[in-house]
Amino acid sequence: MISNRRKLFLWTVRGLMSLATSLTGLLTLFLVGYVLIRGIPNVSWELLSTSPSYLSDRIGILPDILNTIYIIIATLVIVLPLGVGAAVYLTEYASNKRIVGIIEYAAEALSGIPSIIYGLVGMLIFSNNMGTCLMAGALTLVIMNLPVIMRNTQESLKTVPQAYREGAFGLGAGKWRVIRTVVLPGCVDGVVTGCILSVGRILGESAALLFTAGFAHVANGFIEGLSSAGATLTVALYVYAKEQGEFEVAFAIAAILMILSLLINLSATMVTKKFQRRNQ
Repeated sequence: MISNRRKLFLWTVRGLMSLATSLTGLLTLFLVGYVLIRGIPNVSWELLSTSPSYLSDRIGILPDILNTIYIIIATLVIVLPLGVGAAVYLTEYASNKRIVGIIEYAAEALSGIPSIIYGLVGMLIFSNNMGTCLMAGALTLVIMNLPVIMRNTQESLKTVPQAYREGAFGLGAGKWRVIRTVVLPGCVDGVVTGCILSVGRILGESAALLFTAGFAHVANGFIEGLSSAGATLTVALYVYAKEQGEFEVAFAIAAILMILSLLINLSATMVTKKFQRRNQ
């Protein structure tokens, strides 16, 4: 029999947990709803498809959308091979466990560093040598997202059963062939999930890009855009809200970013479930 004091304790703990869950859900719904209600009415085709013109007081975010796409592509092209390659080496090739542990600890430490510090380092290393441009911002984001890709790939590599490797070795396959044809296909879910999460982090980053990529609202081609200063959507949100007081435009950008973030998180969940069903 459970004593009355024990029952009271269990009911109290259950009530506190329910209260915490409800508050978290309500705060999330309030934030999402408030941003979407304030922002969606201000989203228009003219806003999305035009460049800003200070002569006619026209506001458009097309350059900011293009800059965001450019910086996502440039960052992923660099960080994916580095992150996946580092994870494969640490998991499949490295034999010194102490060195592996140090590198993994360093990766975890990099994940916890505030992004403003990345921006300061990126400005001193990349911007001072390349100028303020999207490429400098992309290289800074590579350093920021490398631990995410590496750790997700490592954890996914560890889920591939050792029997698969031993079976491939027993058939006469070499080390690289086993990794390429057996291990990597079995951990592609972790790579894809890490890639999607990195896109979400790139999309929401502003502090590091304020120091490295600049504020320009000019539409350029891909190559020219990477070598020029440019504002991403998050930087544009800061400029319109803080510097120019255009809160309608700021909320419109915030609504776009909110929708994109929700879609990215949903995509990561769906991809993970799809690969889990396939592996089962």
